[in-house]
Amino acid sequence: MIKRTMIFTACALILMGCNTPNKEEKVTSTTNNQNTEVVLSSQVNWSPLNAARGDASPQAGDLWGNRKENQASGFLVKFKEGFSSPPHIHNITYRGIVIKGSLHNDDPNAKSMWMPQGSFWTQPAGEGHITAANASENTAYVEIDSGPYLVKPEDQAFENEEKPINIHKSNLVWIEASDLQWTNLNTNDKSRNKPEIAFLWGQPNNNDSSGALIKLPSGFSGTFEASGKEFRAIVIGGNLTYKASKSKELDPGSYFGSTDNASHIIINKSSEPVILYIKSTGAYQLLSE
Repeated sequence: MIKRTMIFTACALILMGCNTPNKEEKVTSTTNNQNTEVVLSSQVNWSPLNAARGDASPQAGDLWGNRKENQASGFLVKFKEGFSSPPHIHNITYRGIVIKGSLHNDDPNAKSMWMPQGSFWTQPAGEGHITAANASENTAYVEIDSGPYLVKPEDQAFENEEKPINIHKSNLVWIEASDLQWTNLNTNDKSRNKPEIAFLWGQPNNNDSSGALIKLPSGFSGTFEASGKEFRAIVIGGNLTYKASKSKELDPGSYFGSTDNASHIIINKSSEPVILYIKSTGAYQLLSE
């Protein structure tokens, strides 16, 4: 019998977020649960993020949802080395996490703050800003709560009272599960290297959406038990094995998720930690095996 240890539960940390057809064909690999999908980074279909700029535009590819429709979505964006956008705004607020390279996103007159892999930022709707990249390869994960995602000139800027957030990876606060006194933890877990969490946004209650980074140590094997409305997981760093009827190797930029009760079995076979970004609406647990 496989012994499982509860690492954390959704109403206890953000790790549980206690709370249509895509016109671009997206290749997905389903597990035994029809509400679960897995998308490898190699399966992403790319197209210009801003078609009006043609070849000068970054490339984007949806992981879940459809950024061109009136719906929530999560997508990858690739920037060429030396890319720097003109000042512009967006019609909706978005959240971003650096997966590869080094990115800057701020007021047009701000001093550059290059954010490496694992950094997090938000861009409020209507606020003028620029985005730049300076590594040979640059990739970010971007998500929106409603669409479509549009780029508009800065002279159409408007105030919506939201404030931008830029968090360099060096400023993330990682908390070991056993250090959270308000979680439902199994103290019999004697492993020396335990998963950690860094809270990013939202309120971890039974109904609301929230987001966090989760760090899985080398050799970790366990299961995400998702029981809420939405569970989205994106590999930000490292390589993860996803076990289903046929195991899949997920590299940075890959995604797995579900929209109902589902189990996601994962293993970190590598010698390095795996970093996941989790967006959840509803409860989920992480159980070690």
